[in-house]
Amino acid sequence: MPDLICIVCPRGCRIHVDENLNVTGNFCKRGETYGRNEVTHPMRMITSTVEIQSEILVRLPVMTDRPIPKTQIFKVMEAINQAKAKTPIKIRDVVIKDVLGLGVDIVATRNVEK
Repeated sequence: MPDLICIVCPRGCRIHVDENLNVTGNFCKRGETYGRNEVTHPMRMITSTVEIQSEILVRLPVMTDRPIPKTQIFKVMEAINQAKAKTPIKIRDVVIKDVLGLGVDIVATRNVEK
C-alpha cells in the first residue's frame, strides 16, 4: 500500500496505509480518516472556469460544491468545458445541476452583474 502525504491540515504528515487499512505516521485522527479514504475511495474538489456571456468577463470561475470521485475528474471537466453561463450570476449560483448524476453541483465562485 502507498505512503502518502496528508493534505487535511498544514502539518503534512507522512502517513503509511497498510493492506489492512491501518494508518501510521498521522498526527491527528483526521489523517487516519484521510489515509483510509485516499486508498479506498479518493475524492477531489474541482475548480475551473466556464464560458459566460458578459460585458466584463469571458470565463466565470466555478467549483464543485462537494468532492467528486477522483475517477470522474476528466468526465466532469468535459461537462464543465461545454457549459455556458449567463449574467447576472451570484456566488454559489448553480451553473450545472447534478453533474453526471453524481449528486454534485457546479457553482459560481464570483458575482457578475453584466
